[in-house]
Amino acid sequence: MTKRTVWKKTAISSMALLMLAGGASSAFANGSHNGNGGGKGDDRDNNKEEHEVQVKWKFNDEEDMKWATEYIMRLASKGVFTGYEDGTFKPNQQISRIETIVAAVRLMGLREQAESTAEMNTELNFKDADQIKKKYPWAVGYVAVAVENDLFSETDFEVKPQQSATRLWAATILVKALKLEDEAKALSNTKLDFKDAKNIPAGSVGYVALAIKKGIITGYSDKTFRPNQPVSRAELAALLDRTDSEIPDNDGLAITGKLKAAAANGQITIAQTNGTDLTLNLDPNVFIFRDDKKVAVSALKAGDELLVRTYQNKIVFIEVTKEVVDESKLFDVTGKINTITYNANGKLSTISITKQDGNQTIVTIYNVADNVLIAGDRDDLVTGHDIKITGKDGVIAGITII
Repeated sequence: MTKRTVWKKTAISSMALLMLAGGASSAFANGSHNGNGGGKGDDRDNNKEEHEVQVKWKFNDEEDMKWATEYIMRLASKGVFTGYEDGTFKPNQQISRIETIVAAVRLMGLREQAESTAEMNTELNFKDADQIKKKYPWAVGYVAVAVENDLFSETDFEVKPQQSATRLWAATILVKALKLEDEAKALSNTKLDFKDAKNIPAGSVGYVALAIKKGIITGYSDKTFRPNQPVSRAELAALLDRTDSEIPDNDGLAITGKLKAAAANGQITIAQTNGTDLTLNLDPNVFIFRDDKKVAVSALKAGDELLVRTYQNKIVFIEVTKEVVDESKLFDVTGKINTITYNANGKLSTISITKQDGNQTIVTIYNVADNVLIAGDRDDLVTGHDIKITGKDGVIAGITII
């Protein structure tokens, strides 16, 4: 009987977010979900009783990997691409073909099918099927689903699970995951503008051309593609995230809009771009990305523009796409110039303003921005003259000489 597959965008897994919280624990069945469904050379006894393991986010080299952090976070929030049982992500480690296959199948929304009893008991027809069953028993169903969805070539005799995934191989399998083989083949005669284009097999040219067209992968600044270069886990995260953006969002899990008020009682209300308000509960392990950092719920401010993802009617991921301007830090003051100072370069450094508040005289000192805009006769910028100043955080951005 032919197994039926359903292609849909992956729902976000709230459990996967626990890996991002730092110090949170997550239940992973022993031998079932190591890393991306397993790591290289995982020879553990997979018949042991299932137990819970502690999973912590240990991005030890995050200073070197800031460019990939957001990709990794988004994919982990969806359960597509996670870390290892010891809590590490190993961003610089080369990704294996078996890990890439697992990630691609999950990206297609077929994780549940791949981990079903029927798929896990599939008799694989590859020459290295015995190796897969011995070293990667948790991945048998993923390989079976990958075959059923044409992620392999008709001429593939082996899976080669431990072999590093190359840029060419990864780009090809992701185009196939998008079900765009026909479109790729139509581009087979494309002339690729890479110095090393001769290293790309003729049958793969269309896949590379389409992957570039879709923005899934790019070349290097030296105009090379480097088809045989191994892909790191961080690099694959970027490829997967770009591929994910090409998959139709049939689940309706992405919400955009402005935060109406600070979070209260475990809820937030979003003024959606379609004009309606939506109130949703926050998952206890919600991951919030603001100003390129993971932050607490308290860091959200009314007026922030958000991209929100939900799972089971709870918010599990929030990205602040545009921060609100803090009006309390803005100032617009009219008064008399009390003192003016200049820096070593002869530019305005500070201006103190005198204001009357009832019977009280208040003098306030402000710093002056290097790019301050001045309107009016600069000769009148002297002590005792009336001016209007505007700015933020105690720094003058504009001066109007009255």
